Amino acid sequence: MSAPILKIRNVESFYGPIMAIRGVSLDVHEGTIVSILGANGAGKTTLMKTVSGVMDPEKGTITFDGDDIQGAEPHTVVQRGIVHVPEGREVFPLLTVDENLSLGAYTRTDKVQIDRDRELVFSYFPVLKDRHTQEAGTLSGGQQQMLAIGRGLMARPRIMLLDEPSLGLSPLLVQEIFAILKRLNEEQHMTMLLVEQNANAALRLAHHGYVMEVGRIVMDGAADTLLKSEDIQNFYLGVQEEGARESRRWKRKKTWR
Repeated sequence: MSAPILKIRNVESFYGPIMAIRGVSLDVHEGTIVSILGANGAGKTTLMKTVSGVMDPEKGTITFDGDDIQGAEPHTVVQRGIVHVPEGREVFPLLTVDENLSLGAYTRTDKVQIDRDRELVFSYFPVLKDRHTQEAGTLSGGQQQMLAIGRGLMARPRIMLLDEPSLGLSPLLVQEIFAILKRLNEEQHMTMLLVEQNANAALRLAHHGYVMEVGRIVMDGAADTLLKSEDIQNFYLGVQEEGARESRRWKRKKTWR
């Protein structure tokens, strides 16, 4: 297998005195979807912010396409080809759909290609074309999530960091958005690093998965293998009752790396 396009090694990040990321290492290969699973507070969002330059790591290295990028400014990271679609969508509510998409292309000057990419976004998200003059704040939650992803695509990323794209959405909308992400991967060869609490949806979409707990990677493997894992079944897909979970949690702490 070729070298990973994104390589994270022994990264530590802090919020003040609190260590939120504890020696995390992971790889993302070009053309793949990698999912990071974990409960609230596991450090998933902190890791995404550290990769995208919103936070600086205290230790460790982040390499993208062979170059160290840890500590780089966010706009530099975007120019390199890493785009962060944040948790909570973070669209600009008083700007139109078109204006939000234009802001996604703020580092670019190729107007003809920008217009083509806008039409590409509309081909994946037709509802955005229907509402292209509408203020983003008036869209539904699912439509705002589509806009956030579309805005990210306007930067022509080589890798997209997607933080909880299913958050607050109905199961039907989650299914629709994950189907579009799968198409983007298959048709546009889009590389993705996906943070999710919805373990079932994430692992069915991804090629490889990592599990985080209290700032550490505690398990990783091929997504289809993790989906069948008894530990994943017990702790992330809700198969066993609470008493059995506690028993297996003790065992898992002894066996997971």
